[in-house]
Amino acid sequence: MRKWGSACLAGLLIILTLAACSGGSNNASGVVELEFFQNKPEAKGSFDKLVAKFNEQHPNIHVSQVNPPDAETVLKTRVVKDDIPDIIGLGATDTYSLLAQSEIFLNLTNDPLLQNIDPKYVQMLTDVTGMQEVTGVPFALNASGVIYNKDIFQKLGLSVPKTWDELIATAKKAKEADVIPFYFTYKDDWQTNLPFNDMGGTLVGIDFYKERRENKTTFQSAYQEVAKKQLELLNYGHGDNFGKNYADGNRAFGNGESAMYIQGSWAISEIRKVNPDINLGFFPLPGSNDEAQNKLTAGVDTLLAISNQTEHPEEAKQFIAFLLQPENSQQYIDEQNLFSSVDGVQQKDESVSGLLPYFEQGKIVDFVDHYIPSAVQLNPTVQAFLQNKDINAFLGTLDKEWDKVAARRAS
Repeated sequence: MRKWGSACLAGLLIILTLAACSGGSNNASGVVELEFFQNKPEAKGSFDKLVAKFNEQHPNIHVSQVNPPDAETVLKTRVVKDDIPDIIGLGATDTYSLLAQSEIFLNLTNDPLLQNIDPKYVQMLTDVTGMQEVTGVPFALNASGVIYNKDIFQKLGLSVPKTWDELIATAKKAKEADVIPFYFTYKDDWQTNLPFNDMGGTLVGIDFYKERRENKTTFQSAYQEVAKKQLELLNYGHGDNFGKNYADGNRAFGNGESAMYIQGSWAISEIRKVNPDINLGFFPLPGSNDEAQNKLTAGVDTLLAISNQTEHPEEAKQFIAFLLQPENSQQYIDEQNLFSSVDGVQQKDESVSGLLPYFEQGKIVDFVDHYIPSAVQLNPTVQAFLQNKDINAFLGTLDKEWDKVAARRAS
């Protein structure tokens, strides 16, 4: 499976092999300088606090955070130029997979840094890369599902749905009461991908992508039910599903304009900026009528990797170990409304309490788009499908674009 993306990285590997090593260095005062590059602009403030705390506690090490716009593109460019940051924070996506396969990260298999990390989150990294080696440390997790307004649910006598039919029945009851069931924000194409992720994980699963890499299956054959159900959800929107964007949705939902909002945990803080007192709940989108089959979509939002060219790997590990300390992990997930990969560290926000049993029981599945190359252009493809409603054309396009990427990577 690892070979699937290796050929396209041949040139990159040559550059990395021939070029001189870069990395953190000592300044005139003898202080080790480390660059921490991370890709989440919304997390910059939280990491600034933790970096400052680390620097204060470690006078012989100075960490500088770098968080540029379009960070993943910047990172890829820097890798090609052999200017690799000492420590890198990014999601467990196809970008991470390609970089890991290019062997720019330190091998952390069996490293003590992983000692207190739940193994299922480490498995997510090896699943997405197709590698046996562990080249990152899961730090924080996010979740996707249905945020709901508890006050509206109580007023309408609604209960949390556990199956697909119950979800549709809940939406119908809201609609009959002249309440918008779901506030869709499909002007932003990435928003159209949220139900695709949630139902893809539950109804199809991650193993599909391992088989797709080996050309043993197709979207056309496996994703019919996902596509049909995503179209069905459109019957319970607000009439301008493709005219509202993510920011519009956060404002509208914060103002109580809909009962439900298919969204990620990252939206909670934005909704509360609109209405700090809103009474929120959160449940997994139940794509199946078999309650036991339904899982929570949750993935590695941030992993921490170390450049294998850094001059100071031990100091880099010290910084990661610091971030993994329960107190610091708790601070980060509390500020970011995320979940921790560290054993014993729990998200205590009441709005997501309904998700905790899924984490505790291991009833989670990774975001399926983590396995889809960015060149496939999933988001605009899903958006176009929801507008033209042609299921076969949609799935055929995904197969065609996947095969194009696979052919380029194999050449």
